[in-house]
Amino acid sequence: MIILGIDPGLAIVGYGVINVERGKSTVIDYGVITTPKEDKVPVRLRKIYEGMNALLDKFQPDNIALEELFFNTNTTTGINVAQARGVILLACTQRTNYLYEYTPLQVKQAMTGYGKAEKKQIQYMVTKMLNLSKIPKPDDAADALAIALTHAQAARFGGLFKI
Repeated sequence: MIILGIDPGLAIVGYGVINVERGKSTVIDYGVITTPKEDKVPVRLRKIYEGMNALLDKFQPDNIALEELFFNTNTTTGINVAQARGVILLACTQRTNYLYEYTPLQVKQAMTGYGKAEKKQIQYMVTKMLNLSKIPKPDDAADALAIALTHAQAARFGGLFKI
């Protein structure tokens, strides 16, 4: 099963693609889609949409796992990220009904067993679980791999949260 994990954002969208066979997860690819802050939001959203379609064409994932949004204080940034997430959802739902959503708490618990784990702990577990020689960079790509791994675990144990 090929899983595409997505960490949504307006400036940076992280993605991680893994293959899961017989309970073993291996990396296919990871990286980011970036948009220049000088561009207006509609142009940035188009670039994200086009980038997502390119990823979907290239990897043809069986399942897509997306992180839910969590906003603390900055609602302006949150609105822009929500718009980016909407574009990502549109691109994904045009291709598949196998789209799943996980909260940051669920990702932390799946990766470390602790819902308040630090980012470094998550990155360490991603590196170990995927047998990588170093932590994936940038952080957004590592986060996307963690989301994909969370889905792999949920699929294995039946705890799916389908959109």
